[in-house]
Amino acid sequence: MAKSSNKKKNPETLIESPEITKESTSSCDDIKPVESLSRFTELDIHLFREGKHYKLYDKLGAHVMEHNGVVGTYFAVWAPNASKVSVIGNFNCWNREDHPLSARWDSSGIWEGWIPNVGNGEVYKYFILSNNGQHLEKADPFAFWCEVAPQTASIVWDTWYEWKDEEWMQSRKEKNKLNAPISVYEVHLGSWRRDPSEPDRHLTYKEIADSLVPYVKEMGFTHVEFMPVMEHPYTPSWGYQITGYFSCASRMGNPQELMYLIERLHQEGIGVYMDWVPSHFPGDPHGLYRFDGTALYEHEDPRKGYHPDWKSYIFNYGRNEVRSFLISNALFWLDRYHTDGLRVDAVASMLYLDYSRNHGEWIPNEFGGRENLEAISLLREMNAAAYGEFPDIQTIAEESTAFPGVSRPVFVGGLGFGMKWMMGWMNDTLKYFEKDPSFRKWHQDQLTFSLVYSFAENFMLPLSHDEVVYGKGSLVNKMPGDEWQRLANLRLLFAYMFTHPGTKLMFMGGEFGQPSEWNFQKSLDWHLLEQDSHKGIAECMKALNQLYRNEPALYEHSFSAEGFEWIDTQDRENSVLVYARKGVDPTQDVIVVLNLTPVPRQSYRIGVPTKGAWQEIFNSDSPEFYGSGKVNAKPATTENKTWHGKPYSITIDLPPLGATFFKKVQ
Repeated sequence: MAKSSNKKKNPETLIESPEITKESTSSCDDIKPVESLSRFTELDIHLFREGKHYKLYDKLGAHVMEHNGVVGTYFAVWAPNASKVSVIGNFNCWNREDHPLSARWDSSGIWEGWIPNVGNGEVYKYFILSNNGQHLEKADPFAFWCEVAPQTASIVWDTWYEWKDEEWMQSRKEKNKLNAPISVYEVHLGSWRRDPSEPDRHLTYKEIADSLVPYVKEMGFTHVEFMPVMEHPYTPSWGYQITGYFSCASRMGNPQELMYLIERLHQEGIGVYMDWVPSHFPGDPHGLYRFDGTALYEHEDPRKGYHPDWKSYIFNYGRNEVRSFLISNALFWLDRYHTDGLRVDAVASMLYLDYSRNHGEWIPNEFGGRENLEAISLLREMNAAAYGEFPDIQTIAEESTAFPGVSRPVFVGGLGFGMKWMMGWMNDTLKYFEKDPSFRKWHQDQLTFSLVYSFAENFMLPLSHDEVVYGKGSLVNKMPGDEWQRLANLRLLFAYMFTHPGTKLMFMGGEFGQPSEWNFQKSLDWHLLEQDSHKGIAECMKALNQLYRNEPALYEHSFSAEGFEWIDTQDRENSVLVYARKGVDPTQDVIVVLNLTPVPRQSYRIGVPTKGAWQEIFNSDSPEFYGSGKVNAKPATTENKTWHGKPYSITIDLPPLGATFFKKVQ
């Protein structure tokens, strides 16, 4: 386990950082009274009330600190509609009377106090007596760690860690910028891999590091994206029903072990994005729901405060204290965990008041419209704060509507995200590839249409977890034909994806053609890599990632029309598409030819812009990818024959259900 040093001062607590153990640090036979103590300044309270306090995790929650020569824990919680708040835990035998907190004099709604001889590892909750007489036991909204479900208490902990990723942190500006190659491997940590001898047990963060880090490096992905790693009691939610927004998922280890995993990835030059869920939270009785007996974090009116799809509750984005909570949470993962970016879940559900609601089930905004002005304001402020504090990170919106300016800067009226998932591309592309090749010639627009709007946003192309669950089938089993054709179609899909403008995201298992749908309760089917067919898919993905990194034309203008040119979209009869990807240096351009049918085509002529020899640099039908080997082994020399509007042309062989890339020999 990555442990805090016992020889250095912990900047979070200003005391000697102890060896971290999960054990009670005091006895209920030795009760010490609460002492009045505060970590808040008047400025803190002012910022909190204004919704501008972006580091509330330094103030609210449980913080081990020394007072009058004694080590204890300072507790602070926001509960403005409580008549009494006390800390309960093993240290006082869960007695509600022994350790009452004091309400601050400034009517901020914050209750606080310092309890001596309580330290790291102590299990606790808040007992809240609401103004309307309810008796509640709540987990700490700012706890840094929690008990493993089904237990629901918080654990006194810190996030002190001696990071060893300085090289990455200093260089990530180049690795994370928008004109860099960004190829993301989306991972659900609980089911990426399991120990075959203990298939029902989640691997720990440290165990995952030992296998995930070398695998991602070998496959050539530039980043990973973790589906939510925040504490969530309901495993089938995949992490999207969060009760502990500042706590890592305890079923896989403690904060320092998750930091170790991130550190290991950084040491190998791999960036880490995390899913963040500000759109809703569950109604678990120990969580945020009606925290002090009232709708504190959520709206009181269910037309704004209840999500009908997910049976969960929507944050009150107009309440300043809630805004401070959410923005602080976003910055917390960027700050304490060295995360390189946040993928923000379900943004569309935040932007529209009528999202998934019928007429009469929603409340218009002050201008009579459907836009959620408070949520829009929050997202803009969150992005401005995140990029202001960490300018070399990225925020990515999962947003499925045509809302304008999602990935445009706040100062020009945008939402301020760095990138947005290209859901239209994903839907159209998969619908096309699901079709029998003999019918594709009538549906070619499903592939070409995305270029009409490709540069309206900074798009990331997602083949995500949402496409391989709930009966949708795996990627490879969406493909038509026999086994060979399905695998060839999958390689063709990947080649198209990696040469389409935009950054890339691939959900785990897709990279080696797992036939079964994703099941969060078990490991991926790693044994398939022993078969040549699936090993071939993995080798194809590896080659595409390497090519993507090595060919600037594939990434330098990912979000600009100058990086793409159609050469031919008219050969519908043969279902062939030809296009060029362009970089800063025109001599490095890559020409892409897609043959979207299983019929190989000999001596197929394509137009090229310059005279000379053009070398094939990738062919998805290569034998190493389990293809049939219809490759162009020798460079193709140009002829002075105008074709496709170009002054020169070459003839090449097109592989069946294959993609082939060409680059001019220098």
